Amino acid sequence: MATLTSRITLKGDEPDGPEDYLSTSLGVIFPDDVTNQHGDAEHSLIYASPKLPKPLLIELADPEGETDRRLFSHYLWNASLLLAELIERDSLDPAATEAEREAGLGAGLSFDTRGLATLELGAGTALPSMMAGLLGAGSVVVTDYPAPAVMKTLRENVARNIKPDLAPEGRSALVTTSVLVEGHEWGVFDSDSAAAAASSFPASHAHLSDRLFVADCLWMPWQHANLRRSINHFLKRTASARAWVVAGFHTGRAKMAGFYDAQALREEGGVEIERMWERDCDGIEREWDAEREDDITERKRWLVVAVLKRCEGALDG
Repeated sequence: MATLTSRITLKGDEPDGPEDYLSTSLGVIFPDDVTNQHGDAEHSLIYASPKLPKPLLIELADPEGETDRRLFSHYLWNASLLLAELIERDSLDPAATEAEREAGLGAGLSFDTRGLATLELGAGTALPSMMAGLLGAGSVVVTDYPAPAVMKTLRENVARNIKPDLAPEGRSALVTTSVLVEGHEWGVFDSDSAAAAASSFPASHAHLSDRLFVADCLWMPWQHANLRRSINHFLKRTASARAWVVAGFHTGRAKMAGFYDAQALREEGGVEIERMWERDCDGIEREWDAEREDDITERKRWLVVAVLKRCEGALDG
């Protein structure tokens, strides 16, 4: 099994400073260390999947000021890599991957997006959305904080990569033609607010999404309530709707775990946990444990995958 980061290579000039050389050699100095963020404004990324005829070119935003920089949207994170692989696996050939799905902790779950309305929150590079678009999602909506540099790069990435000539062989006719990229500040839906004033987007897309993608959005505990509210706002109020949340331990396990408080998920998000487990960069899985202690190097290897569904009282009809 290939490592999670094996599909990613940098495109750009070679390192030219001591800090750059140090960062690129960490894997030699510390062989157990894993890179969990990829690229920057000077080094775009090449994403090569054996299932796609050509690699995807992913540009990274150039942050404008400290506010933009604190968003960390100018990197591709490992959570996006994993979610994109799961979507590809199940959307491309569900029958061929049935045995793999049944063998893991996600047994019985499918990340197939064909024909479904998808929406990504805190998209960053939007790799999961691009994969869904290439493999036949019914519609694709990509959102991130409405910072001009972030939105410009997102729109360019989506336009460059969701195209028929980049789809797997025989699948070009299935590439999604309904693609929308919009700014969205989590928890903000009022058209009178500064963040929502430019369009009616949040209101017009309430409860329209079959699948929500949430990749590496849990490192800010002070935003957990707003993120839960956005999930509640955009996710369909049906028993089949799902939010897929994949995240790393950037600010520690305890801070991430707060997002999954059962009462808060139910009252603010209208959802509950269907399944939740941990997976490392080599595909090794283990049960989720809110109390597990990892050192900084070890925790960079691991991601948490959670599937959220609508709870009773948050369903239409």
